[in-house]
Amino acid sequence: ICASGPVPAWPVGPFMHVIASCTWSLLHFASVRCTVRTGCTAGVRFGAKLTGGAAGFSAAPAHQIPGNSVMNGLSKSRIMSSLQCLKKVHLEVHRKDLQEFSSKTEAAFAVGHEVGEMAIRLYGRGRGVEVQYDDSGLSKALGTTRELMASGIQEPIFEATLEHEGVLVREDVLFHVDSGRDWRIVEVKASTKVKPEHVLDCAIQAWVHRGAGHDFESISLSHINKQFRYRGDGKYDGLLVENDLTGEVKKELPSVPHWVEQAKEAVEGPMPAIPVGAQCTKPYDCPFMGYCWPGDSQYPISGLGGSRKKLGLLVMNGYRDIRDVPASEISGQDHERIHRVTRQGEPELLPGAKAFVDELPYPRFHLDFETIGPAIPIWPGTRPYQALPIQWSCHIERSGSVVEHKEFLDLSGEPPMRKLAEQMIRDLETTGPVLMYTEYERRIILGLAGMFPDLAEELHAIVDRLVDLK
Repeated sequence: ICASGPVPAWPVGPFMHVIASCTWSLLHFASVRCTVRTGCTAGVRFGAKLTGGAAGFSAAPAHQIPGNSVMNGLSKSRIMSSLQCLKKVHLEVHRKDLQEFSSKTEAAFAVGHEVGEMAIRLYGRGRGVEVQYDDSGLSKALGTTRELMASGIQEPIFEATLEHEGVLVREDVLFHVDSGRDWRIVEVKASTKVKPEHVLDCAIQAWVHRGAGHDFESISLSHINKQFRYRGDGKYDGLLVENDLTGEVKKELPSVPHWVEQAKEAVEGPMPAIPVGAQCTKPYDCPFMGYCWPGDSQYPISGLGGSRKKLGLLVMNGYRDIRDVPASEISGQDHERIHRVTRQGEPELLPGAKAFVDELPYPRFHLDFETIGPAIPIWPGTRPYQALPIQWSCHIERSGSVVEHKEFLDLSGEPPMRKLAEQMIRDLETTGPVLMYTEYERRIILGLAGMFPDLAEELHAIVDRLVDLK
């Protein structure tokens, strides 16, 4: 309803315990399934190719950059980083101290580890050998892999470690093909579909595999099957689905040496002068955005939100603060409003906002959900990444000055969805607008109605009372 430039500093009040409860809830449910395996590389992924090359370099050579470290080689993930941004891979080697991973990225890493563990369970079925990569070092992992591949092993090898021309890869699952000396490579991802970047990821894998002296019959990407429904019996057959990428990968193989050379030049030479832009968040958020994007002003350009490409152009043109940008450089209704309010320094109320609020009858229910979406389902009848409500909070306005609070949070570890729905039906009563800010609450309530048909009529009645403030 209103925008006021800077993010408001909320005082401690009735909303704070909701945040604390949500944090506790998420920690509790994360502890149900989260496992981390030393050396697992699942979760490290890549995005789109960098366009425009690496035109322009900074004046300072790498050895003069504080915190510089010696490069002994390149991993697959670093080559992938170089395809997203050459400056990124340079900083990954020389200035790790500048990395700032968002909670979203760290959660993605944790999910990747968990899916990697499940892949070992599903592909191994109690068999197979996992190549350990620990304090004993890289040479041992490489040696163990060579011995296993030379032995004619018929069981799957997990995390096979190979190196070619200074590039290191770890293959999630490797099968010996009975018909000859070829191998079947399986790369595991926690995504629900094959993405363009996955083909490039597998191409680097295949290039190193072949360069290390081994051929391959096929290379596939195994990802989460979003249609899988867990029965609650501890069995996860069908959770992962394979896609054969052999044809697409072979088309990319001739390009890999160029990618490798480009990455080596970026790491060994001066830091590439790559301007900020869309590549900072596509396909993954770069952990160096805090370093590359100007943040030393009261209202940084990034506060406009929206397209990173568009914001990057403003930064390239020398603007560091929203208030410094001429109105002629701003386009789009949201950007124009944020720019106007920030420059004026006064809150702005949309025309008709007060009348809209005044017309809302009492009681008014301000509803908010918190959900989880495990990649590997933990409760019977649920699917991967399904948004499952575990908590709701509702502030109820009985009049202009009387506010009470209702909430639901179940920490038992049992499926909370039905109890959550039943209490919500009781506490939201039968009359009065249920206020939300996006369509998210609607989707969650409709999902509950589909999950519990006997509650559907009452849940649909709540949906009919929803008022979207956005």
